[in-house]
Amino acid sequence: MNCEFSGLRLAQVDCNELCNLLARFGIELRHCDEAQPIPASYWGDDEAGLRGNHLYARADTPLHSILHESSHYICMDSQRRLRVDRDAGSDDAEESAVCYLQVLLSDHLNCVGRKRLFADMDAWGYSFRLQSSQAWFENDAEDARTWLYRNGLINDQGLTYRLAHILVA
Repeated sequence: MNCEFSGLRLAQVDCNELCNLLARFGIELRHCDEAQPIPASYWGDDEAGLRGNHLYARADTPLHSILHESSHYICMDSQRRLRVDRDAGSDDAEESAVCYLQVLLSDHLNCVGRKRLFADMDAWGYSFRLQSSQAWFENDAEDARTWLYRNGLINDQGLTYRLAHILVA
């Protein structure tokens, strides 16, 4: 566990609610034993891992990490989804879309919401030109919104609950 980060962890959220949200995108949350390393984790330690449509996490995994890796899966093209193992392989535009999408996903979890996620993202060390994740989201994320819209992940009503169909590289 990252002792310096005090953000929301998997053990602190309604796991059924989270699993139901992820299942809408075909993602299966797999719980890992706390004494074991998390499979397919890019960052290691307590961070979520992604292999195919399986998202690996322990009770001490930060929720922002779960939502971030899930967002990578949602934003990938179908070929990358089939072979993803640890490294999402995204470019800068997709990475911005992933960060934006994880905020939108947080609004669909009763005990989370974007304000809490912004605080956790900032505490973990996400970096944005406008310093805070909230300032970025509200004032500097038009490119991320456009990417998500063009790739069918959001529309004027919000989330579409679809996987990306990749029109924008």
